[in-house]
Amino acid sequence: MKGLSRVLQCNRVSAWLLGFVLYGTVALGWGGYSAAAEADGPKPLPPEQQVLHFNNGTEPETIDPHKATGVPEHKILVGLLEGLTVPDPRTLEPLPGAAESWVVSDDGLTYTFKLRADGKWSDGTPVTAADFEYAWMRCLSPETASQYSYMLWYLKGAKAYNTGQNADPDSVGVEALDELTLRVQLENPAAFFLSLQFHYTYFPVPRQAIRKHGDKWTRAEYFVGNGAYRLKEWRPREHLTLVPNPHYWDRDPSHCRLQKIVIHPIDKQETAYRKYLAGELDWLSAVPATLIDEVKRDPDFGVSAYLGSYYYRLNTTREPLNDERVRKALLLAIDRRDVCVNVTKAGEIPSRGYVPPGIPGYEGVDVLRYDPDRARALLAEAGFPNGEGFPELKLLFNTSESHKKLAEVIVRMWRESLGIKVVLENTEWKVYLDRTDRLDFDICRAGWIGDYLDPMTFLDMFVTDGGNNNTGWSNEEYDRLVDQVQAESDPVKRGAMMLRLETILVSGGAPIVPVYYYVNKWLRAPYVQGVWPNILDSHPWKYIWISEDEED
Repeated sequence: MKGLSRVLQCNRVSAWLLGFVLYGTVALGWGGYSAAAEADGPKPLPPEQQVLHFNNGTEPETIDPHKATGVPEHKILVGLLEGLTVPDPRTLEPLPGAAESWVVSDDGLTYTFKLRADGKWSDGTPVTAADFEYAWMRCLSPETASQYSYMLWYLKGAKAYNTGQNADPDSVGVEALDELTLRVQLENPAAFFLSLQFHYTYFPVPRQAIRKHGDKWTRAEYFVGNGAYRLKEWRPREHLTLVPNPHYWDRDPSHCRLQKIVIHPIDKQETAYRKYLAGELDWLSAVPATLIDEVKRDPDFGVSAYLGSYYYRLNTTREPLNDERVRKALLLAIDRRDVCVNVTKAGEIPSRGYVPPGIPGYEGVDVLRYDPDRARALLAEAGFPNGEGFPELKLLFNTSESHKKLAEVIVRMWRESLGIKVVLENTEWKVYLDRTDRLDFDICRAGWIGDYLDPMTFLDMFVTDGGNNNTGWSNEEYDRLVDQVQAESDPVKRGAMMLRLETILVSGGAPIVPVYYYVNKWLRAPYVQGVWPNILDSHPWKYIWISEDEED
């Protein structure tokens, strides 16, 4: 909030040790607001001062939930649209959202959701079960070409319809039984299905706005949502402004206190940091890696666990990256511990595989090693001894000081260990996404944040021609195992299959080069209340509010 002091100490933020996560050498402080502190602590500012300035880090590609693919878009969409369930801001347990209740059949295959009678779109029209049926079928329609459509393949018949094997929409397991009752049938039991509703792929979309305005429905003047907030203004490259949705069903006086949320798309983290220090921003969801030592001294700085993996995609359709030996050489020539200790410096964990730790019941693989000798041998086997004859490659990344700093270190490691030259190429977010989708790159920076607490949120994306595969890689055993995991209900057998999947991905085919597991790093003013750290970094806007400025 503009003008509030930056010298406040975080005395309302409780902190505890997350544990030694970097081979026993780095401890993370996990800050959060206790219930007692909330009850006995700061008082909210009056409504006219409930304004929050948040830096989202980039201009969103789109706010159509069936066209979006990134975390920046997700942070906006969770305010504008609401799924059948919503996450508890502390525990991530599914809470009633657009649906007030649900019943699950004994075999776990049928979910019957009862929608709220007072659920409305921001234009005042009722939210109905047919809206959800329309939205899910729109996402699955081959014409929509949604990259995230596979998230709906848990529905009976969805994969066949989405991939064009069956053109009958009635074969898909979603049906509006009446205005407020939605029946969903699954191919196989999915214990996390209620949590899947947190993801924007499952959000409803307004039939009335889409039919009237077509692709222009996402403009501020046309946008209709069922979330706690509505889109008041969108000035590209400047900001989006969200204000309360007057028709939203949740009228709890402690919810939706923020009267204006200004979302900034500043991709230069150092610029955003200076604006934060000047009081122009209240919350940074990322901090500049180039200034991490300085930032860590700020009492507003916080770190917590995050279900995310930072890696590089390799375009396996291009020479010499179509050679598995070359890909494995790149994988083995990175010293991940050095990256985390000397480059990122905020408690990131060196990748052991691809799936990050923190998912209950899944330990993940431990196969990644720094082995430059083996890397050189593999490169020589591929016909490039000491890098001789190896073509110059380009590494694509979206504009960010953090991505650039890390990429510089990675290409130096490849040069020193393998004798190859890789040059850097940066673009803005939208161009980066477009080029990644079209496989218009040699190597590109990537990051994946879990959509739900199950390893498949990381693994199923690499099936042949998967919407978020973006490597050109294909493996028959991998595809077959993904299908088997989806059909398996025994957790022990399922876990073994997923370990095999991760092993094939990381040390078998090697279409990706994992570097580290994310942690959340933020700067957030102490007067920003209602935010609790969680592994999905999920913070519904309706629980957030601004407290009084209590200077010492």
